[in-house]
Amino acid sequence: MVVEQVETLSGGRWIGAGSWLDVLSPADVRVTVAQVPALTPADVTATYDAAAEAFAGWRRTSPFRRAEIFRAAAALLRERADAIAADIVAENGKTTAEATGEALKAADFLEYYAGQAREAYGALLNDVRPGTRASYQREPIGVVLAITPWNDPLLTPARKLAPALIVGNTAVLKPATETPLSGMHLARALHDAGLPAGVLNVVTGRTSQISDALLDDARVAAVTFTGGNAVGEELRVRAARRNVRFQGELGGKNASVVLADADLDHAVAGLVAASFGQAGQRCTATSRVIVDRQVHDDVVKRLAARLESLQVGAPDADGTAMGPLVSTSHRDSVLGYVRQAADEGATVVTGGTVPTGDLAHGCYVAPTLVADVTPAMTIWREEVFGPVVAVMAVDGLEEAIASVNDSDFGLAAAIYTQSLTSAYRFVDEAECGQVAVNTATSGWDVHHPFGGFRQSGSPFKEQGEEALRFYTRVKAVAIHLVD
Repeated sequence: MVVEQVETLSGGRWIGAGSWLDVLSPADVRVTVAQVPALTPADVTATYDAAAEAFAGWRRTSPFRRAEIFRAAAALLRERADAIAADIVAENGKTTAEATGEALKAADFLEYYAGQAREAYGALLNDVRPGTRASYQREPIGVVLAITPWNDPLLTPARKLAPALIVGNTAVLKPATETPLSGMHLARALHDAGLPAGVLNVVTGRTSQISDALLDDARVAAVTFTGGNAVGEELRVRAARRNVRFQGELGGKNASVVLADADLDHAVAGLVAASFGQAGQRCTATSRVIVDRQVHDDVVKRLAARLESLQVGAPDADGTAMGPLVSTSHRDSVLGYVRQAADEGATVVTGGTVPTGDLAHGCYVAPTLVADVTPAMTIWREEVFGPVVAVMAVDGLEEAIASVNDSDFGLAAAIYTQSLTSAYRFVDEAECGQVAVNTATSGWDVHHPFGGFRQSGSPFKEQGEEALRFYTRVKAVAIHLVD
């Protein structure tokens, strides 16, 4: 079987390399989906050469021209959605429906930020000095390095690159090694839509060989990263030493609360969607369920029944509700957390196993429900990032809020209740960047500010107008009018 070699974009050209990296299928790790270039440190430096050279012209390009390119690229993403989704399915393991939704949401990001090109980029200011007109304006910062994860391999690059490029920056994208093809589709759509050479460049390669060239280039003005806390903290410190801006969307241990007055059918449906969509591989996925003791046993019973009915299978097969995890190493990590929970005294109600038969060669984990959990248990405190949910009983709203906030993280939280009083108190007191009432923790639109508190990320938000703050600097101007 001939494996396709997919070139990467650098300086407006599609290039290969002397050696190539295999992209494996999480549905069957014996299958190589494609190969991508293993770039060298010199290749990485060349991408920065291209990005730096392109910056001067791109920042002077009319915002309306930039928007025109974005709209054309969005149209291409929609036209190519089936082919893009097929690659997301192949390299990531999302179901076809999830992958198609990701392709269309990436197009939404481009269209939304195309619209931002018409918005104000500064303001007039009053000035105490007679005859003086003061103002401030926002302007691009330079070359942005975007390091993106495998769980949303097209959506996250679009979320980062759309605001970065629309305001006049250039960018180098480093997609996750496991899922590089998805980011290539975004680059190809922008390239085919007329993006000038060097404005966007994509680096693929072995991280151990190219990380220094990628992170330490003097021309990097900002680093935006989505991924784990250990790597994020290392990047934050490394950027701070050089006064380079850092934006991190990091871990989460998101909680959903079910109060005694909740509509339990609605709540359980929301919990399943929030916890097991994308096989639980969402930064906003619910992984802790906090249930009022009055309805705890009923909720656990309902959840178990729903999980046992979820169809796990090949991501491109009809009827599949949940596909594989992204890799064997990640699968083994998730299963390790489940085993540790049992060792610490929790009860594995359902799941925690690997399917057999046709799925044995993939990275599958059965939907897992863990009960009898205490706050001291590892599974309650650390991010598992898989199809595993832990349940704990509490007595009432006050204890539920305290349990939500008893975490190092603060990304997302939800509450299910029919009391407006309880809902508004939860909104005010939950220490998270996203709070939902009677709906899932995951699934925010492109114009909604996105990001967490505490160890879940940096102060800079993504999405919406807030994202533009990270990718621009503010210049104050005073003009004294002389006759």
